Amino acid sequence: MEAQESIPRHLAVIMDGNGRWAAQRGQSPLFGHRAGVDALDRMMQYCKDVGIRFLTVYAFSTENWSRSKEEVSGLMSLLSFYIKNKRKKLIKESIRFRVIGRRADLSENLQKEILSLEKATEKGDFTLLVALSYGGRAEIVDAVNAILKSGKSENMTEADFAQYLYAPDVPDPDLVIRTSGECRVSNFLLWQSAYSEYYFAPELWPDFNREVFNRALESFSSRKRRMGGR
Repeated sequence: MEAQESIPRHLAVIMDGNGRWAAQRGQSPLFGHRAGVDALDRMMQYCKDVGIRFLTVYAFSTENWSRSKEEVSGLMSLLSFYIKNKRKKLIKESIRFRVIGRRADLSENLQKEILSLEKATEKGDFTLLVALSYGGRAEIVDAVNAILKSGKSENMTEADFAQYLYAPDVPDPDLVIRTSGECRVSNFLLWQSAYSEYYFAPELWPDFNREVFNRALESFSSRKRRMGGR
């Protein structure tokens, strides 16, 4: 592979293992989610250091609403805290914050906080996309419904369809990392990751560090991405 292909332009991460990490320490899941926020801060720095331009993280799925009210409430509060307390850092470091997913599922106040931060950081040259109340199947269904609502009746190409996804201006992920040793995609970026490379790390998300990051990049750079060709 050529040198410029050894670093993904867009990295996506399934941040798995916060609950197990907390349980190992006799703590509540929220303790693990807080540690997961610190891991996200580290990941953004790793990405910026090597020239990755887009980072998408799976923060809360459409299925996660079935978790206990205490954990869901704690996660929403943690997200609100992140939005308020990381605002200056994101602006200073030129990080663009965006959310993909079913925003209508969120509280009105949280929706306003998200929109405010998105506007405040829209000039950033590194993009952090947070998948929140997100599901890959839900995104495709929402795209189909948007097409039906638009009244379009002519045949569509894949490129036409992609314009109705949550972030049509963002390139597909080159590499998807999943932590905690689980080897499944869990309804994450189903359309966009059709030709992504995958790396499954055994470490729980709060333990993710630069060594694990470098292993993932080394694995990615050793592969030949044929995209269905020979």
